[in-house]
Amino acid sequence: MKIALLGYGKMGQVIERIALERGHEIVLKKDENNTFDGLSNADVAIDFSVPTAAVSNISNCFQANVPVISGTTGWLENYDEVAALCHEKKGAFISSSNFSLGVNIFFEVNEYLAKIMSKFDSYKVSMEEIHHTQKLDAPSGTAISLAKGVIENSLYTNWTLEKPEADEQSDSELAKQIHIEAKRIGNVPGTHTVTYNSSVDAIEIKHTAHNREGFALGAVIAAEWIVGKQGIFTMKDVLELK
Repeated sequence: MKIALLGYGKMGQVIERIALERGHEIVLKKDENNTFDGLSNADVAIDFSVPTAAVSNISNCFQANVPVISGTTGWLENYDEVAALCHEKKGAFISSSNFSLGVNIFFEVNEYLAKIMSKFDSYKVSMEEIHHTQKLDAPSGTAISLAKGVIENSLYTNWTLEKPEADEQSDSELAKQIHIEAKRIGNVPGTHTVTYNSSVDAIEIKHTAHNREGFALGAVIAAEWIVGKQGIFTMKDVLELK
C-alpha cells in the first residue's frame, strides 16, 4: 500500500516507521515546506499535521480521490464543510481524536459507565488530561471525545475548562457542565482520567499512553481498513465496536 504522510513531525515519523515495518511504501512526506506532489500516487493519506493545515490537507485528498485518515485535532469548527466535500467527491474519511486501540476501548468503557452513573445524581463527574508541553490545543481532542461520550449518555450538557467555585456547585447550569482540567507536563504522551466523585467515595477510570506507538499503529490500521471504501467512518467501524 502506498501512503502519503501529511505532517512529518514526531507522530509522522513514528507512523512512517510502523508503516514500513508493515510492508507499506511512503510516497509523500509533506510538511510546511513542500507541496502535494506525489499525493495522487497514494492509496491512502494519513494526516497528523497542525490545526491550521488540516482542512487544506484533507480537502486536497478528496480532490485527488485519495482516502484520508486524520488524527489532527483543533480544527473541528470546519468539520461540516469537510464532511460535505467528502460526500460531494465520494471520498473516504476517518477523523479521530485518538487512533490508539486502547483509547478507543476506553471510549466504550467511558460511555458504558456514563449510562450507569446517570442514575445516581450524588456523583459529580470531572476529567483530567495530561500531555506534553508541545501539544497546541487544550483540552485534548481525546478529552473532548470522552466528555461527549458522557454528555450523550447522561444529563450533562457541556464541558468547561473553568473550575466552579465550591459555592457554585448547586447552580443548575454549572452542575450540568463537566470540568476538564488540562495539564501540560514534560514529554507525557497522554493520560486521561474520568472521575465520578461523591461525598462518600469516588469511581475512576484511567488510560495512560506509554509512548506514541499506540496512536501510530492505530492510524496505520485505520488506513489499511479504509482503502476501497466510500463514506465517513469512525474507529468504531474499524475495530467493529458498533
